[in-house]
Amino acid sequence: MRLAREGYPLIFTAAAVTAGAWVAGWRRLAAPLALGTVAIAAFFRDPERVIPQGEGLIVAPADGRVTSIARIEANDFMPEPTTRISIFLSPLDVHINRMPVAGVVEQAKYRPGKFIAAYKDVASGENEQNALRLIDEQGRRLAVIQVAGVVARRIVCHAKPGDAFARGERFGMIMFGSRTDAYLPGDCRIEVCEGQHVVGGETIVGRFP
Repeated sequence: MRLAREGYPLIFTAAAVTAGAWVAGWRRLAAPLALGTVAIAAFFRDPERVIPQGEGLIVAPADGRVTSIARIEANDFMPEPTTRISIFLSPLDVHINRMPVAGVVEQAKYRPGKFIAAYKDVASGENEQNALRLIDEQGRRLAVIQVAGVVARRIVCHAKPGDAFARGERFGMIMFGSRTDAYLPGDCRIEVCEGQHVVGGETIVGRFP
């Protein structure tokens, strides 16, 4: 099983502590520590995905449950009205973030903030977050925003302005429970509904007209 490289320090540390407890003869302590090591490794799993092919497709930027689909008016980051699809990632979901379309990162913007529960709607506006504005091969703009949650305290993003990505390509992750918002142009057709569980890089969440 492929693991995200950000997880190796934690996994190796947990494994070393487990081995130390076993060698010291603390068998009752070693057993739960071993389970914890497996759980940490599972959190950082990074499975391969089958990326759908076709014109005008927009795929989910993360695994998780769609908690909200909302119309958002223009703002400084997205100057035109958009539709926001919010995806909540529980600790059991894969936490790798993927690009919703093929294109170039036009702007990246980090903003510190609170650590409200990521499934709450106010988290999109108040929590710590990292935003990427993308421009696809047809010149259309959309955005994907990594939002920290109660437990998640580290946003990892490998993308910077000028970088080109393929649809479904990995660009980062958020540690231990989080939220990822996709901002689609207002004329896109939405292909998911609230409450639906989506798979990052595979589930089609929208289509350009």
